[in-house]
Amino acid sequence: MHKLKLVSFYQNDEIKLGIKTDAGIIDVSAASDKTGITAPKTVLDVINEGENALDALNRIQKNSQEMINDEDIRYAAAIPNAGKVLCVGANYRKHAIESGLAIPEDPIYFAKYANSLSGHGEEVAVPYMAKEVDYEVELVVVIGKPAKKVSTEDALDYVFGYATGNDLSVRELQFRSNQWMYGKAIDGFAPLGPYIVTADEVPNPQNLNLKCWVNGELRQDSNTEDMIFSVATIVSDLSQIMTLEPGDVIYSGTPEGVIMGMEQKNWLKPGDEIVCEIDGLGRLVNKLV
Repeated sequence: MHKLKLVSFYQNDEIKLGIKTDAGIIDVSAASDKTGITAPKTVLDVINEGENALDALNRIQKNSQEMINDEDIRYAAAIPNAGKVLCVGANYRKHAIESGLAIPEDPIYFAKYANSLSGHGEEVAVPYMAKEVDYEVELVVVIGKPAKKVSTEDALDYVFGYATGNDLSVRELQFRSNQWMYGKAIDGFAPLGPYIVTADEVPNPQNLNLKCWVNGELRQDSNTEDMIFSVATIVSDLSQIMTLEPGDVIYSGTPEGVIMGMEQKNWLKPGDEIVCEIDGLGRLVNKLV
């Protein structure tokens, strides 16, 4: 059991690996130099190197006294170099209903890309022509080892960890055609973080409370048990047509409470602060500009 919270943060324009603790953030590279413990340099290194890397990080966490205050960190996306950014649409029953969509019989997938990833605390620029900007708190799944044609029963064995995500969307661009990409794959529109929690801290991904606030007002308040397709089902299903690689991320859908489902639609605008939170996975805060 490793029970780690892994952070990606900027230092002199370089993205470094950190460990989130109750006392602050451990700079893994600096701690490695000081303790002599050989350690990975990025989250993707941790995932690829497996048990040896996790063991080294556990030793660093036990032997490091120096911490950086959270307030002094400029966060990067929790995994900034994700190979694939896959997303599931209309995957909560109440959200599908509020959106006027039929309950899907099969998962609805779309893609974002690395350009959409952004970090906790990062300001996200709204495209100049965007009008209907919306939020979506989501459980994000981080793949830990190559997954090809895996069963639903085995699928969670391929998950490295979980994170809080926000699938920001521009609705009029999303629905200008049957393909959603133009309203989804926007620069910075996939905030991810503040950290990745290893899977051993999340025994049941289908029983996590998730919430979203806009300027302090609670908008979404639900539980992942309302998912139509479970995390295991999604991982298995995707693996039938593609090899999921270490470091790939899957945004697994959002619950009810988005602006699109409201009678009075006051869309997001520059200056708004969005806070997304999932049990045990931290609070992801971003402001629109």
